[in-house]
Amino acid sequence: MREFVDALKAFLDLGATVILPVVIFLLGLLFGQKPGKAFRAGLTIGVAFVGIFLVVDLLVSNLGPAAQGMVERFGIKLNVIDVGWPAAASISWASPIAAFIIPLGLLVNVLMLITKTTKTMNVDIWNFWHYTFMGAIVYALTDSVIQALIAALLFQIVCLKIADWTAPMLENYFGLPGISVATGSTVSYAVLGIPMVKLMQKIPGVKKLNADPETIQRKFGIFGEPIFMGLILGLALGLLAGYSVGDTIKIGMSMAAVMVLMPRMVKILMEGLMPISKSARELLQKKFGAQNIYIGLDAAVAIGHPAVISTALILVPITVALAVILPGNNVLPFGDLATIPFIVAFIVGASRGNIVHSVIVGTVMIALSLYMATDLAALHTQMAIDAKFHMPEGASKISSIDQGGNLINYIIYKFFALIN
Repeated sequence: MREFVDALKAFLDLGATVILPVVIFLLGLLFGQKPGKAFRAGLTIGVAFVGIFLVVDLLVSNLGPAAQGMVERFGIKLNVIDVGWPAAASISWASPIAAFIIPLGLLVNVLMLITKTTKTMNVDIWNFWHYTFMGAIVYALTDSVIQALIAALLFQIVCLKIADWTAPMLENYFGLPGISVATGSTVSYAVLGIPMVKLMQKIPGVKKLNADPETIQRKFGIFGEPIFMGLILGLALGLLAGYSVGDTIKIGMSMAAVMVLMPRMVKILMEGLMPISKSARELLQKKFGAQNIYIGLDAAVAIGHPAVISTALILVPITVALAVILPGNNVLPFGDLATIPFIVAFIVGASRGNIVHSVIVGTVMIALSLYMATDLAALHTQMAIDAKFHMPEGASKISSIDQGGNLINYIIYKFFALIN
């Protein structure tokens, strides 16, 4: 079993740029496409994800050091280190239940498609690690494989239902027809985030506060274009981090590049995905009736919108400030600060790009995440020790905003804690 898990992890470590082309090619053949056409679609999607992740890496490699600079500059000391999603993923794959998650997850997805309880065919296999982490938490809590697998599958089912719910927003706002997102971290922020956005849009005075990219561009001309917004927000982050003039300009240029390049990579993705999506819909609608079928992809496809990046950049220093001022919080934000675009994507989509509303709702959601991550820190740390994870220097406890502060994850964990 251990060898199987290691082999599975080695395959998943190849990442979406290898896994997705293979999966898309096989799906193309399954949906009746000619091999050449299916291969071209898979290759195009792989190239698009290479581009997307290059831009994501550009974002992460700049935001991480900037956030660390802010923490060091303002002398923030907290005893739980946010190790970020890469560490959380490694810890989850070390769990004894890891080998069961992908086959069971695929089986459940197929059964839900057949029974019309979901419209999402989730090919984002890499992000099944979120379900694995959910199961690993319950396994660490109960020492029961059965309860752990039930918890993981519950998480998956909820994610698929939220993916169905939010798919029209992906088409109408993000311009991604036929696509849904079931990424565990992103969808979890939709549960409270979207209703909170709707509430903001009804509060007198607050509902009139608007700063979407289109309005900003209309008021400020070329200086309101996404490329300039990225430059300005990047420069602000550099100044907050105490960077030199040269390094401040570099991060400004990097954020400007992210604003321009990410939407273009998503366009390439859509070029490869549309033929597959069309074939999938035609076949599945023929087999299972008149039902729209969505292809479930990584949330990276939604973070390229200028409003998402702008909201995330503003929330980075806000998150650091929240960690200091919130009574009872023990989590020092670090590893997951660079994943804030994934956290706020659906909040921004629900607000139709209103950066003011998105920042307000995002602030509330991140505050809740810090408290949940604090509460889960002891169990998160024990899971890391059991997985022989190399703890950060000087850290006595670890957690993560991505999964330790994940609302759906937290609710399911609390349910199993209550019944055991």
